[in-house]
Amino acid sequence: MFDYGILKSEEYDVAVISVGNITVGGTGKTPHTEYLINMMQKSGLKVAVLSRGYKRKSSGFHWVESSSSPINVGDEPFQMKMKYPEALVAVDGNRRRGIKHILDKHPDTNVILLDDAFQHRWVKAGISILLMDYNRKVYEDKLLPAGSLRESITEMDRANIIIVTKSPRDLSPMDVRVISKHLEARPHQLLYFTDFRYQAIKPLFPELAEINGLPLEGFDREQDSVLLVTGIASNIKLINDLSYYVSNIVPLAYPDHHSFSLKDLQEIDKAYKSLSGDKRRIVLVTEKDAVRLMHMDQLSDEVKRNIYYIPIEVNFLHEQQLTFNSKLIDYVRKNKPNSRVLERGY
Repeated sequence: MFDYGILKSEEYDVAVISVGNITVGGTGKTPHTEYLINMMQKSGLKVAVLSRGYKRKSSGFHWVESSSSPINVGDEPFQMKMKYPEALVAVDGNRRRGIKHILDKHPDTNVILLDDAFQHRWVKAGISILLMDYNRKVYEDKLLPAGSLRESITEMDRANIIIVTKSPRDLSPMDVRVISKHLEARPHQLLYFTDFRYQAIKPLFPELAEINGLPLEGFDREQDSVLLVTGIASNIKLINDLSYYVSNIVPLAYPDHHSFSLKDLQEIDKAYKSLSGDKRRIVLVTEKDAVRLMHMDQLSDEVKRNIYYIPIEVNFLHEQQLTFNSKLIDYVRKNKPNSRVLERGY
């Protein structure tokens, strides 16, 4: 109905960028949205993020503050607010209403980032970014319930930019050509490839931690042990990546966006006590899981002293970062009156 004009998409007098996918499960929407926040703030932009707040216990419009509860606003919006406190972050299942609230309260907003909004066609994004996991290529997938596609791959034509996420760092030009051919990108579409770079692990409870931080290279591969607790779509890539730095990894996997119960915390405590290791024994979680666990007072003191999370950053392959950044900043600059961008490097 949107294609035939029966239903209308609304446009706004502000730059709007959508980040989404056509598959269920994690493709890296939050890290890529965080990349956009960071890049645009460095370029002097006032950034707002609007998410529906998946699996939150509240309804309607809510501002996300550092004092908010992840249960009420969603773990990913809360994570973004904690990492980028100067960014405006809000949640609303009705994106049109959410945009109106943001612009009414902050009319000087330069750009609104719509998190997980590729299927939300009530809003017309100036740039629509579609993510595809390199390890779950959409052209090898099927529609739900036979596969993990939310909609047909023909709908990818609506995207302005396609990013192949979680790509191998040694991605060859031949691999790029093969993927490009299968995706059959249209002339108006730009194709980029990214991977994740892991940062030094950080303590979830710094006041109790035995070490303040540790780069992955600092692990003793044979003598350290890691209990890897995850509530994400798939922990396979994370396990494979971490195995370069530590050989004894015990995974404890929960469903995506899992709300940890007292029983789960007791299971984590029991699994931690069962870890072998002659040097260090730590619990390692993702950033997304960290924002849920940091409010769980029922964690044992021993776990609190030894639980860490691993930050990740998006990295563009084949020196594509500059062209990607330029494309988006140029779009925002052209969308006046709100695009007051400082002349800085980006």
